[in-house]
Amino acid sequence: MGDGQICGREEIVMPYASDSDSGSVDLQLGNLEDIKKQPSSLELTDSDISEIPGLPRESLTDTSRHLTHQGPLGEVVVEQLIQSIQKFFNGELKSELEKLTALRSLSSLSRTLPSDETTESFIHSHIADIVHLLSTLVEEEPLQSLFSPVLQEVFITITDFSCQDVYLLFGSEDRADLFSLVTKSVIALPSIKTLIHPQEIMPGGSCNSEYLYRRTFQAFVEMLQSLVIKDRHLENLDIIFKHMDPWLRSDKDHERERATASMTQVLKCLFKHLSLQLPVQFQRLGHLVALMALLCGDPLKEVAEEAAEGMHYLLHITLRLKCITYDKKNRQRLKRAVKKCRELLELYNVKQFYSCPFRIAQFIFLNHLRSSSFLNSNDLYQFVMATLDGLKNLKHPHTQRSAGDLLKALVKNAQSRFEKVPEIMGVICALLSTSSQPNVRQQITNIVSLLMSRPKYTDTVIDHLLCHPVPYDRHLAELWRTLEVELPKTTWILWRLLRKLQKCHDSDSQDKMAYVAVAVTDALYEVFVGNRLRAATFRLFPQLLMTLLVQVHHAIGLTMSDVAIPSGLYPEQEVSSEVTPLCFAIQATKTLLLRTFCWQEFNIMEKNKGWTLLEGKDCHLQGVSLLANALLERNHLLAHKVMYLLVPFLNRGNNKHKLTSAGFFVELLQSPVARRFPSIYCVARLKDWLLLENNPFKILALRGLCYLTRQEEMREDIKSLLPCILDLLCESDEKIVLLAIQILLQFVRTMDFTTLTAMMKTLFSLFGDVRPDVHRFSMTLFGASIKSVKYADKKGVESQVLDSLVPLLLYSQDENDAIATESRQVLTICARFLKWKLPQAVYCKDPWFINPSDVATICKFFGKKCKGKVNILAQTLMFSKNAKLPIRRAAVLFVGLLSRYVDHSELGTKGTDWIEDDLKKLLHDPEPSLRIIASQALFRIQKAGAELHSRQTLYGLRKLIGCLPF
Repeated sequence: MGDGQICGREEIVMPYASDSDSGSVDLQLGNLEDIKKQPSSLELTDSDISEIPGLPRESLTDTSRHLTHQGPLGEVVVEQLIQSIQKFFNGELKSELEKLTALRSLSSLSRTLPSDETTESFIHSHIADIVHLLSTLVEEEPLQSLFSPVLQEVFITITDFSCQDVYLLFGSEDRADLFSLVTKSVIALPSIKTLIHPQEIMPGGSCNSEYLYRRTFQAFVEMLQSLVIKDRHLENLDIIFKHMDPWLRSDKDHERERATASMTQVLKCLFKHLSLQLPVQFQRLGHLVALMALLCGDPLKEVAEEAAEGMHYLLHITLRLKCITYDKKNRQRLKRAVKKCRELLELYNVKQFYSCPFRIAQFIFLNHLRSSSFLNSNDLYQFVMATLDGLKNLKHPHTQRSAGDLLKALVKNAQSRFEKVPEIMGVICALLSTSSQPNVRQQITNIVSLLMSRPKYTDTVIDHLLCHPVPYDRHLAELWRTLEVELPKTTWILWRLLRKLQKCHDSDSQDKMAYVAVAVTDALYEVFVGNRLRAATFRLFPQLLMTLLVQVHHAIGLTMSDVAIPSGLYPEQEVSSEVTPLCFAIQATKTLLLRTFCWQEFNIMEKNKGWTLLEGKDCHLQGVSLLANALLERNHLLAHKVMYLLVPFLNRGNNKHKLTSAGFFVELLQSPVARRFPSIYCVARLKDWLLLENNPFKILALRGLCYLTRQEEMREDIKSLLPCILDLLCESDEKIVLLAIQILLQFVRTMDFTTLTAMMKTLFSLFGDVRPDVHRFSMTLFGASIKSVKYADKKGVESQVLDSLVPLLLYSQDENDAIATESRQVLTICARFLKWKLPQAVYCKDPWFINPSDVATICKFFGKKCKGKVNILAQTLMFSKNAKLPIRRAAVLFVGLLSRYVDHSELGTKGTDWIEDDLKKLLHDPEPSLRIIASQALFRIQKAGAELHSRQTLYGLRKLIGCLPF
């Protein structure tokens, strides 16, 4: 049998008593008011004790007394009592008889208070002496002893004084000390199991320790009840609870059981005689409610049942308290709430508390809270803090579980916002690394999940969880992975977490990356690993993917020293150099793809080193493009969802945010879905990017335009951008020029003549560009331009075509096969335009210096077809300075062989000295083959010059001879 159990609703709770106990506990108000006329009703009589089974029927006259005064004490008796009491104040009470006599004298004197002024004056002037005397008597009692009736008599004396409105336990510091002393003297007794020794002998006879314990405890409880029976403002209850609070939370079962039984009987007495008046002075209502609710879940059956009964009375008291403190403006609301609560309290009687005490107590209390906020803000604060204390109780996992259940129910039922969530989260975060009990850890997860799922608390909870070092330890990681949230709330939670990361991407002004960005990224990773928010992950996939890619862009090249870490977050350890913001972003992105079944996309990224590209400063957009194309190829549905998201997404954030988003967006323009977008969302946006002084945006704009040219309905809008695109041919960025050429190729046939000729001039300037692809594709577009010239406009471009022949012919000897081939193809187009048939030697792929005869054939052809051969020589001679050796050799060879077909009349104007000067410089070239070819060319030029000189001399002689007279 335990230390106590409830006997009945009208009886005292007697720890360690049999089921048939019948000792009266309640102090009837009428008896207390008539106490001055009758014997003490607070005392157990012999007949009461004899009814307890198992206890001996023996007289207690030797150890107790019955004050059975038949009427008021006379003046002489009062005077004698006062004199004897004064002696007790001044002397030392050595024997038990002296102590009992002093106490009974005080009790007898207290009963004369209402009618005797002398007594009243004496008592009020000697309160300090009385308190000192009682304290001394209690302190002198042997610890853990029940053999002396002095302790019981102390309780009876205090009770007698309380019934006369003289409270010896309230007020001054010494009275408070007395209260603590008498409380400890009973509650701190060892367990009754250790006190029971059969046939223990008391002075004067034999007795049972159980009987002594029961009698002492009953006197103590009656003393407490006497303090609240006239407690109209509940100030006495407040003081009682203050003293009982630590005992109610004791680690020792027997102490907790006694304290709970005592508190329950106090509440029961207060409930039966409740007559409240304003102002109410009870300042610890919320704390008491929480503590009693926690005790309802105590593993000790006796404690749980006692707490359940006490909770029943406490709820009634709370209801009455609300009725007298209500706001008159809310009268109707109050009446409805009171009616509802009374119905609940009638429905769940005390027996039902016994069957499931914690659940019922919790349910009824929270219906109070939900109905009309029966706890004010201060009470609610106390309730939460007391519950949190229970949650921190590492020694008692059952208390932690009960506190967790209570907090969950509180959050579920609280309709109005209460400001205690930070405190709750503070305790929970502190417990994460200290609680090893699986069920308690599950409680913590449930509380966090519940709080997080309430929209008004979501941000607060997330903020607390993010204020931890990354990577998260196993406890916090487990919490993120095991969140238990109802399906409708999962999207909200994941969205709020996502928004915190997105806000970090709104501005470029920060010198360092916000720590919350790294913390959220790690949290998202853990959430994806746990996969408890799967439905929300699929629903928010577009936002999650793009936000994480943006975070990757921001994190490139950063270490944790580049993050604004809150002070004190890493108090005793340095962050590992292996931990970087980038690694968190990459692992979260990878896990997102895997959890949303994007396995093929993941595989494409791995095979093509996509993750490495994403991490690179200069190739990040390539990684983004690769992933976008993989998604478009393998998962049209998700790709289209991302596309629709990106329409508004592109307008937000800083440059890195916009650039990453733009990189993904332009790749998705390949989809047929893009044709559904109005021009303002695609072509107009791309035009804006073209006008930016930002090469990456220009490149993306051109890529997007390339994709849109495949859609007929978009071509007209794109055509209006051609002047802007033409200007980009002069850009230094090779990608920009190539993309511009690619777009212009799509529109070359529809260009007007002015635009076409302007473009051809620009393209001609790109022949021989050091960027091989620019060189090649400029020739390609030039050839396409020639093909597009209408018949009526041919004369207008003929000179441009003729000027391009020599460069194209020489570039056919380029060491780059692609350039050489393209040169020959464009040369063919030019010949067709001019209606020429080029000699077959033009298409020979062997270098010219190998077959000079082929070059001679070509030179002969050009010598016949072209006029102004000196200009051709001058144009060719410019290529003798080209950086590429094959071009220099071909130019020098062409100059030497073409010189024989130059008209002497043309040479006569300029002479050959300027040609010879350039060729002589080449005689010192480090390349032997070029020196040889240069010397041969020089010989031919000099020969042509000599012939020119001979002709000029002969012509002069003839002219002179013609002038002589014969």
